[in-house]
Amino acid sequence: MDERDGNELQLTESEHKEAEERSSVTVRVVHEAVRKEGEDELERSSQALAFSGFAAGLSMGFSLIGEGLIRSHLPDASWRPLLAKFGYSFGFVLVVLGRQQLFTENTLTPILPLLHRKDRDTLLNVLRLWIVVLLANLAGALAMAWVLGNTQAFQPDVRQAFHDIGMEGATLPFKVVMLRGVFAGWLIAFMVWLLPFAESARVSVIVGLTWLVGVGGFTHVIAGAVEVFFLSTMGAIPWQQALGGYILPTLLGNIIGGVSLVAALNHAQVVSK
Repeated sequence: MDERDGNELQLTESEHKEAEERSSVTVRVVHEAVRKEGEDELERSSQALAFSGFAAGLSMGFSLIGEGLIRSHLPDASWRPLLAKFGYSFGFVLVVLGRQQLFTENTLTPILPLLHRKDRDTLLNVLRLWIVVLLANLAGALAMAWVLGNTQAFQPDVRQAFHDIGMEGATLPFKVVMLRGVFAGWLIAFMVWLLPFAESARVSVIVGLTWLVGVGGFTHVIAGAVEVFFLSTMGAIPWQQALGGYILPTLLGNIIGGVSLVAALNHAQVVSK
């Protein structure tokens, strides 16, 4: 076996190319792929973002639907969440693979261009994107929640499962909801960070990380909005509790988790090299 410099194997040009293709991508490459995606999102019109965001809010309703359907067919046992929470991943799979705008994804992608430029115009553009997408997501979540709570689309036992799932998050203290939101924001932003080079494992990455969000009871502002809006449309909790006691702390936690723990730290490790 021939060697070069005592350690490096002598390879043909095609073998070197294959080795490069099989080697792990560097953090700089991942960073640039996510940054370019953020640039593309910032160039989209508010109208396009709103339509996509509304569709994403509707799609996130399938997280509650999926979990509720599975939960309603399982016995009330300690292991039930381990299976039922796979249904929680359904909405995320639809949104991510369908390329719809989800607010928590945007705590990472447009932040990288902002950290790169650090100017007022980019900051205002990021805020525009955040506001449009968040409001559109919540509108879609509200529409789906109203349908689930005020029609006979699902059997009573499934609707009871929807109610029970919603109450698990709606009754938590403000600080707990916010802290759990940090973990959710962190994991969803990491999911976005991993996806550009996940290739055939994209579905596994989405399901695995969002299952962890669900089974950990971590609060996600849009998936959770469907749950608490469902309760409010049914009269189970007042609207001020849904908005001030759940949506607000979850939103703050998701932003902190996505921006500070993923976008800023992953950006820092690139610019520090």
